[in-house]
Amino acid sequence: MHIPSFHAENRTPVLEKFVRDNPLGILTTAIKNPSFPFLQSSHIPWVIDSAEDSGTKYGKLRGHIARQNPQAKAIIEEVFEAPGDSAVIENDVLILFNAPHHHYITAKFYKETKPETGKIVPTWDYEAVEVYGKAKVFVDTRSEIFGKFLTQQLSDLSHHAETSIMGYGTGDNAAPWTISEAPDSYIAMLKKNIIGIEIEITSMAGRFKMSQEKKKGDRDGIIEGIRKLPSPTGVPMSDMLANRAAEFDAKKAEK
Repeated sequence: MHIPSFHAENRTPVLEKFVRDNPLGILTTAIKNPSFPFLQSSHIPWVIDSAEDSGTKYGKLRGHIARQNPQAKAIIEEVFEAPGDSAVIENDVLILFNAPHHHYITAKFYKETKPETGKIVPTWDYEAVEVYGKAKVFVDTRSEIFGKFLTQQLSDLSHHAETSIMGYGTGDNAAPWTISEAPDSYIAMLKKNIIGIEIEITSMAGRFKMSQEKKKGDRDGIIEGIRKLPSPTGVPMSDMLANRAAEFDAKKAEK
């Protein structure tokens, strides 16, 4: 991903929070197998463990994928003969996380540059974080480690989604759903149909492209134009634009 300096976000706590707030990541693998495409991608919800909690330099991601998925089948075939209870995919994997709000920015919104010179073109504003790492996979349903990993991962994922995303368990909201509410036999059956993935992160970076580097008149025009959109995206997107502009100005003032 191309990350210009004025859009770059490299603060680990900020990136970890972005992943927690937007846990549905796109996993991309590169596996040589004549039966499957070399590059495959799947949308997977992830749990992120910080570097401190995981005892690693950059932290870990934990997820799972259906065995019926062609990407999972390629993974299983690659590690099938690996010894032990888990195995590592040979090539690094990439996971891309996107913010829920993004939008086309028309040149009409640039209230300063367009009337002055006309030297402006449309763009698209968005926020994304890319993560690279080594993927350890858990595929042997007979393994005790396989069972422990998936039990923990599924429990942590559902708890995060139920509390942080849905808001259950806070204030007057109902208690969050827990995996223990489903029959043990049903959960055991589901586990046989998935594989576990644990990624030790080797690098993580974000591009928060919110027109923050533009002239103030242009930024104000973009924020106003987006806010007036007849769409649910308008208000939250304009808030994101305003927040990034304020951060950009604050950093600039510090230099």
